[in-house]
Parts: sequence; structure tokens; C-alpha cells
Amino acid sequence: MTYSIYHDLVVKAPIKKVYEAVTEPKHLVNWWPLSCKGNPKEGEVYNFFFTPEYDWYGKVIKSVKDKSFHIKMTISDADWDSTSFGFDLVQNVDHVQIKFWHIGWPKCNAHYRKSSFCWAILLNGLKNYLEKGIIVPFEERE
Repeated sequence: MTYSIYHDLVVKAPIKKVYEAVTEPKHLVNWWPLSCKGNPKEGEVYNFFFTPEYDWYGKVIKSVKDKSFHIKMTISDADWDSTSFGFDLVQNVDHVQIKFWHIGWPKCNAHYRKSSFCWAILLNGLKNYLEKGIIVPFEERE
């Protein structure tokens, strides 16, 4: 048995801008990691750097412009290594719905529960970044 995290949110921003915010390193660093490298093409590798102890990598397993972006973790920690996460975007009349998921967790342990909470906070930061231009300093992110 594995465990999964799911979060849906509505963002009032153009879908192109939303896709860029979840795929381009220059935008990702404004709401998630301290630094980031990667190219949103299938088979490419992303580096998500949080601290020297949390210098993680993931492989792009799906990238469809303005639609979806999925990563399979390759180098992280014992809990994250078996996981994949993704953003599926749905254009509505006046907003974009982001369907976020993070699947394949081996245990419903403290790390899983904290990560679910952190994703909710980070996704709210993504929403505020896209809608209001707010950038929460890395040190203040969950």
C-alpha cells in the first residue's frame, strides 16, 4: 500500500503564466526551492536545492505545455525517492484550476503528514505569487 497527497486550487492568472510558474526554475525559486535547475522536457532532470542536506533531483516524466508537468523523484530521501508529483492544469472561463498530486509515499508517517501540510502552504504561496506577485522569502517557507 502507498499513500498519496492531493490538493486542488483555483488561480486567477493566465494558464501560460501558471505553467511557467510550476516548470521554470526562475519562477519555482519564488515559491518553492532555494535554487533550481531544469528544463521542462520529458526525460530532463531537475535539481531542487533547499539546503546542502536537501539537494534533490527528479526526472520529468510528463510535460505538456500549458496542461501538465510531472516529476519522478530520483535522488532525495527514503520517503520521497519512491514518489512522483505533478501539476495538471484546467483552463476555465476566468481562472485556472491546478490539480496537484504527490503519489507513491511508502508510509503514512510524520514526514508524509508534514509534507502534505507543507505542500498546502507552498501551493498557497504559488497562488499568491501568481495573483499578487508576492514572494515569500525562502527562510519563511514551510
